[in-house]
Amino acid sequence: MTGDSILVAIALFTPLVGAGLIAFLGRWPNLREAVSLLTAVFLAGVVFYILPHVVSGDSPTFSLFEVLPGLQLTLSVEPLGLLYASVASGLWILTSIYSIGYMRAHREEHQTRFYTFFALTIGAAIGIAFAGNVFTLFIFYEMMTLVTYPLVTHHGTDEAVRAGRIYLGYLFITSVGFLLLAIIWTWFLTGTLDFQAGGILTGKASNTTLLVLLALYVFGIGKAALMPFHRWLPAAMVAPTPVSALLHAVAVVKAGVFSVMKIIVYIFGIDLLHTTGLTVWLMYAASFTILAASLIALTKDNLKARLAYSTISQLSYIILGAALANTWGVVGGSMHIVMHAFGKITLFFCAGAINVATHKTKVSEMGQIGKTMPVTMIAFLIGSLSVIGLPPFGGSWSKWYLITGAVSAGHTILVAVLMVSSLLNIAYLMPIVVRAFFVGPSANSPGETKIKEAPLFCLIPLCITAAGCLLLFFFANDLYQFLTAIVQS
Repeated sequence: MTGDSILVAIALFTPLVGAGLIAFLGRWPNLREAVSLLTAVFLAGVVFYILPHVVSGDSPTFSLFEVLPGLQLTLSVEPLGLLYASVASGLWILTSIYSIGYMRAHREEHQTRFYTFFALTIGAAIGIAFAGNVFTLFIFYEMMTLVTYPLVTHHGTDEAVRAGRIYLGYLFITSVGFLLLAIIWTWFLTGTLDFQAGGILTGKASNTTLLVLLALYVFGIGKAALMPFHRWLPAAMVAPTPVSALLHAVAVVKAGVFSVMKIIVYIFGIDLLHTTGLTVWLMYAASFTILAASLIALTKDNLKARLAYSTISQLSYIILGAALANTWGVVGGSMHIVMHAFGKITLFFCAGAINVATHKTKVSEMGQIGKTMPVTMIAFLIGSLSVIGLPPFGGSWSKWYLITGAVSAGHTILVAVLMVSSLLNIAYLMPIVVRAFFVGPSANSPGETKIKEAPLFCLIPLCITAAGCLLLFFFANDLYQFLTAIVQS
């Protein structure tokens, strides 16, 4: 085993070991939370230590064991996977800090269970990110569904249990009914499930077969929340806000769109899809989800529900980028994994901070809370502007590349979809900011102007992620150069 392989193994097992230590230290909350945070920091350090190896063209690999002749459970790091692993591990640090403030302020029960399964979820995310073949991706994909169930049902209420059933139902039905079938079919067509540059399906089947296979993969990856297999996501908003951040920014939904992108690039190959036009239907399915979810978001008064439908819409930006099957689309969609992660986690952190400080959850209740929570609401404004796609925030670059990809592909109607979507983003996000600072009854009793922000452990992470939205604008070219290796390999 080489040094690079050891790094990959360490990255996989670090959160799993951390989960065991967290469970063992449950009776000592300070130690438990310190281990959770240190595990997150150590994992991020390992992932970023792998970065120079991948930039130099290496692909560190670690094989666990052989399942069948020619089929191994194996991990292999390439730029797209490292991007997702970096987002998951880096934001785990901030989510861990935020969770300490949130869970203590809310006096949540079962905190040890929460931190344990949170760590296991990040372990599954690393497995998905570094999967060397579709079989390995499927195993860790299913593992993620199982270990996030206790997080979704954390409160144990009837509503939480119902949400958990919806969550498991949608994700297992799609993965077993569609995704597993697609994987088996691919094995029989090609004799391999390895992710390979340029794909493995060229010349292996008719266009009709490939079209059906693509649909099985896309709809089988339910975590991508493409309509009509999206209902699990808003249902899961019953979970604590740190879990919502996990679902929407750090791990779960990003596992879905990452998997779609990786299968399109490394199983089908963008050259095959571009020449055959097999993804045109997917472009319009993604466009429908982008617009429909945005329209639904406009109707939601509950802040987390509004953000949930916003996420469904934004995820389909990434699917659209993959479906464009050209350099601009793939790079823009991959870049949006990062840009959306920072923007949306900022918004959810702010939603949780508002809940902790004021116990308010509805948009209609947030009149002038910007006067008592100015830091939180300024961060919310920054996150919103990045999600909308306005300079100088990171989201503007990923949307620009997606627009360029649509023009390059000759689908100018998709440019209109992206423009209308940005206007809808403004319509469902900016009224929250306007209400918080300028509209509605005072959030204070008469004469009271005291600032009442959430605890510091909640406030610091949302400030850092808001700053990240700005920094990503200026470092977008570095990210672009890194991601071009996906389409040039």
